[in-house]
Amino acid sequence: MPSAREMRMRIRSVKNISQVTRALEAVSASKVRKAVAAVTATRAYATKAWQILAHIARQPGRASLHPLLARRPTVRNVLVVVISGDRGLAGAYNTNVIRFVTQHYGHSNVPARYIAVGRKGRDMLARRRKQIIAEFSELPAAPSFADVSAIGRLAVEEFLKGDVDEVHLVYTRFINMVRQEPVIKQLLPLEVRDEAGRVQDFAHHQLTATYIYEPAEEELLDEIIPRFTALQVYQAILESLASEHAARMVAMSNATENAVELGSHLQMEYNKIRQQTITNDLLDIVGGAEAMAKPTA
Repeated sequence: MPSAREMRMRIRSVKNISQVTRALEAVSASKVRKAVAAVTATRAYATKAWQILAHIARQPGRASLHPLLARRPTVRNVLVVVISGDRGLAGAYNTNVIRFVTQHYGHSNVPARYIAVGRKGRDMLARRRKQIIAEFSELPAAPSFADVSAIGRLAVEEFLKGDVDEVHLVYTRFINMVRQEPVIKQLLPLEVRDEAGRVQDFAHHQLTATYIYEPAEEELLDEIIPRFTALQVYQAILESLASEHAARMVAMSNATENAVELGSHLQMEYNKIRQQTITNDLLDIVGGAEAMAKPTA
């Protein structure tokens, strides 16, 4: 049985941990509100940009409109942009992303190369000996489009050079404070999918209109498609940041509750040990008094 001094030290340590986790919970709660506001502010624009890209992809002769729309006859290599966090203490957030990636690409016949966004994802992919061609970490707490545009440009360059035949984006979609789920989006070449994730049949899809480009089709598409592709990466990073802060807030809340519960249990154990110590001291005193009161022979 541990001594009373050891129990006091354990209780003090648990209380210190609960103070740290409570502080981290408060910080995450503040950050998640800002992150959700950023996601909400940009989601409408990113959704409209995706709709424009989807409409362009449905145009007649999509392969001749722009090289980023052309499907390769054979998919020999895939580039996967994996978005994770730079820090831990977020529950299973980072682990879920990498497990999701491993399940989808670990046993595929098509070799995959990776762009790791986030230090935790980079480390996990490196431990699994995955081929990482670039990594981006230590992004600002509130990244701007300029801060992350290099990721989209790199993906576009790899596709245009022919080093990869498809570019996929893996991130964690923010649904609410307690639910976030990893998803895959194919960036290049653009695939039009319905809400269930199935590729839509272009022959049966009703087109609203065929775009007429002014002043020049090539100039507009050269600007729109790469920029809107990078915008999808930016929106995915914002979604992942909101998901990470929400997961960390929930994890720290659970850790605080567990620390308080453990502290209460340790306090009860300490009280029992203290009471037992007092009882033993009283028995020693009473025993000594009785021994002194006995007449000597």
